[in-house]
Amino acid sequence: MLRKWQQGLAGGFVLAAGIFALEAGAQPVEVTGAGASFPAPLYAKWADVYRKETGHRINYQSIGSGGGIRQVQAKTVDFGASDAPMTPENLEKNGLVQFPTMIGGVVPVVNIRGIGSGQLRLSGPVLADIYLGRITRWDDPAITALNPDVKLPAAAIAVVRRSDGAGTTFIFTSYLSKVSADWKANVGEGTAVQWPVGLGGKGNEGVSAFVLRIGNSIGYVESAYAKFGKMAYVQLQNAAGQFVSPTEEAFSAAAAGAKWDPASFYEVLTDQPGEETWPISGASFVLMHQKQDKPTQAKAALDYFAWAFRSGGKMASELDYAPLPESLTKAVEASWAKIRDASGKAIY
Repeated sequence: MLRKWQQGLAGGFVLAAGIFALEAGAQPVEVTGAGASFPAPLYAKWADVYRKETGHRINYQSIGSGGGIRQVQAKTVDFGASDAPMTPENLEKNGLVQFPTMIGGVVPVVNIRGIGSGQLRLSGPVLADIYLGRITRWDDPAITALNPDVKLPAAAIAVVRRSDGAGTTFIFTSYLSKVSADWKANVGEGTAVQWPVGLGGKGNEGVSAFVLRIGNSIGYVESAYAKFGKMAYVQLQNAAGQFVSPTEEAFSAAAAGAKWDPASFYEVLTDQPGEETWPISGASFVLMHQKQDKPTQAKAALDYFAWAFRSGGKMASELDYAPLPESLTKAVEASWAKIRDASGKAIY
């Protein structure tokens, strides 16, 4: 039986909640989105509050970043969501625009008897070697050297990873590629890779469920899943050599030096400098068509995100996401002028 928090996260995060402010007397507009499970807990919270304020609805389905990209390209949804940003070249090729909505972190989590959150320390190279299948036991000397005061079991490591195309995987493998030359050469980065080892779970929900069920396991999930699933997170050594925990402040620190290109907002935030930085941080992005066949739905979606930027920061913080800085939200809203109807008129 799924725990209550898992029941809320499972099933694709099919949301029925309002996300757009209506003018007096206007009729409800059906807006659909699909994609990344990384931002789904926050999208659920935002949508629930927005429904209570406006009475209107959206359907957002957490199907992974790969699915979100495919569905928005096929125009079967009004917006897609991905944690792997599209390059400017691919955006132009597909007639899309993208913009970030929040910043969060990917968190290694473990299920080891007697070890709680923040008690186990890992470095990037050691984490890469676990996922390469080179470190196979928790009492391996490379792990015990980082944890001299932690009693580690003489047990095999059960590795859990994503089975679907996922922006969470893109962020995770981007980090591993930066800290491990062997990982970069043999596996690389992407929303889907050829994993050397591991049991695959679908979505952050599936990985969470496997780690909670399997003893001596390790997996990687978005921070809200770790927090509300009460999963034991790992402290990671960052580029400055400091061991840090996954917090909103640590995610914000990763984005502090980012130089967002207002033309595409392409930015990867893994392994950033700074003593307080969480090394596996990333933004989540929304994708929409530049030329809209359904301008009413597109305007409704943009109204929602505008509301979220103004009113959703506290909710983001409660779920351990970092809201976008005001300067970035202003740049994002300015970029919406590129989204136009069939006649070429700006929608927002």
